[in-house]
Parts: sequence; C-alpha cells; structure tokens
Amino acid sequence: MDQNVSQVQHVDILVLPETNLILVASVIEPMRAANRIAGRPLYDWTIYSPDGEPIETKSGIPIPVSGAFRPQRETAPLFILSSYNWQRSATSQLKMMLSQTARHRELMAGIESGSWLLAETSLLDTSRATTHWEDFEDFTASYPQVTMVRERFVIDGKRITTGGSLPTLDLMLELIRRAHGYSLALEVSRLFIYEQERTRGDLLQMPAIGNMRILDPRVGAAVKLMEETVEAPLTLARLARRIGVSVRHLQDLFRDTMGVGPHEHYLALRLNAARRKVIETRMEFADIAAISGFNSSSSFSRSYRAHYRESPSETRRRLKLGHGAEDRTRSTDGAIGKAKSNGQA
Repeated sequence: MDQNVSQVQHVDILVLPETNLILVASVIEPMRAANRIAGRPLYDWTIYSPDGEPIETKSGIPIPVSGAFRPQRETAPLFILSSYNWQRSATSQLKMMLSQTARHRELMAGIESGSWLLAETSLLDTSRATTHWEDFEDFTASYPQVTMVRERFVIDGKRITTGGSLPTLDLMLELIRRAHGYSLALEVSRLFIYEQERTRGDLLQMPAIGNMRILDPRVGAAVKLMEETVEAPLTLARLARRIGVSVRHLQDLFRDTMGVGPHEHYLALRLNAARRKVIETRMEFADIAAISGFNSSSSFSRSYRAHYRESPSETRRRLKLGHGAEDRTRSTDGAIGKAKSNGQA
C-alpha cells in the first residue's frame, strides 16, 4: 500500500457473515483516523458481502454494504474479513471470483479467518502466513504448502494475513507507516490508547507501531519522559542519564523495540503535537513552535514541511478552502447527499 501522498488509497473490504464487529473496526478505524489527523482523505473504502445483504455481526449489529462482491479488473487491495464459520461462505463461485481477482489486485489480505479462505483458494501456496492462535495447528495441518509462522501479522509480497483483531490494528498501523511515515502512524496509534491513572509505572499503556510493542521498561520510561517534555525537549544525553543507560544503549534499545531512533520518536511526538495546534487552533506559528520545543519559527517550519510535505500555513490554507467548499455545497444543496464511506469523520 505504499503510495504517493497526494493520492487516495482505495481499499475493497469483503466481510463474511458472523464476523466480529471489532475485526471490521480494526481495519476501518485506523484509516478513518489517519484521514482525520492528516486533515485530508488518505484512504477510502467500499464494503461488500458475498450476497449483497448487510452483514449480521456476532454482536448482532448489522454492517451495511455497498453490494455483492462481484469483482471485475480492480487493482485496489482486497481485505477478506471473517471470524466464524468461514466454510459456509466458501462457495465455488466465491473461490472462483477470488482466484480471478487475485490476478489484478496489488495485494490481498486474509484478516483472521479470512486467511483460511485465501488458503482454500490456493492463494497462500508457498507464502508465509499466520492465523488466529486457536486455529494455528489445524491450519498448519490442513495447508502444508503454506509456511505458517507465529506472528501477529505477516506481510509476504502481495499476501497479508493476521491473527486476530488487535494484530489487525497493528497491521493497519504498519501499512500507514509504510505509506505515510512514522509520525502519522504514531499519532493514529495514540488515538487508540486507554491510559489508566498513572499510579504505578506498570500501568502505563504504550502505543504499538506495527508489531513493535514496548516491552523494555527503559524504553517505556524514555517515551514517558518524552511525552512529558514536549515543550522543553531533553538532550539525548540527559534523557539517557535519567533512564540509567548510555546514549548508545538507548539508541539500540529504541531501534530494537520501536524500529526508529529516540530522536525520530521524540521529533514525531513534538511535530504531531504542533500539527494538532495548526489544525485545531488559530494560534500563531511562533507560539506553536515555542510550545513544541522548537528554537524558532523557521526551524519549526522546516521540520514540519519535511514531515508533512507542506508548510503550516499551507495546511491551514488547504483546510480553510476545504471548509469553504463544504459550506458552499451545503448552502446550495440544502442537505448532505448519500454518505460515502470515505472515513472523513
């Protein structure tokens, strides 16, 4: 799903009956959140069911769909979502359609039990894959031609598989990171964190980027310090000293667990905080620079442009024009038309 940032990535989503609601949300909500944080549509999606009828999830809450899955020569990624009793939907017709559409798709993802349908259609042959831990042994025995690995998610060329709802959230963060960078993936991740009152250090809830979770308490402590010192950033030497490790060791710990260096993570935190102020307030850029730990407006603008490919003033101008167009549309039409599933909530 790597792409040019000016393009909107479309995703087709095939949801099978008896899918968990949280599994659907794990795919869609990170894309919706990325749109909201970026202040522009980065992703949109269309939801299908095998027969065109709304999907009755296991929680009893139906999911509306755009219609029956009848692919032509679409190239967009296809996500196949399933939780229970996937066999009931694995008709000869559906398997034939999946085989045909696989010739054109840039990637196909089996989300939780969707991996079974991909394997049943021979679309995982010779690939590395994973599935829900409860089904792992049965899957391995049923499809020996698939190389099964015990990972939260697996990206192997044009095939993706996941092991459940939270691993799917990790997958979506990784895809966002690859397409739009660490800063955006980090900010989307932080939207889904529930933070308990910090009465004990082990209660601290940390974000995950892709399948990199903060397991080392020293990295967790460093991230906490970074979050608390956005306005007055600590030097790397001082940060390492507060944690009780050397600068070199702290750098190694971050790269091993987060996939980036401490400086990159620190800068992402500060720029994300600044971007929220740019989008959500009318604060002067000099003031935003100061409360985000930048020495000057010029250094802030350079870093902002390098990360977001536009200046702070361009962000505000673009959003102002977008709101103006929306207001004009509402005054002309009198009402919003049929909702589209583009996630711009």
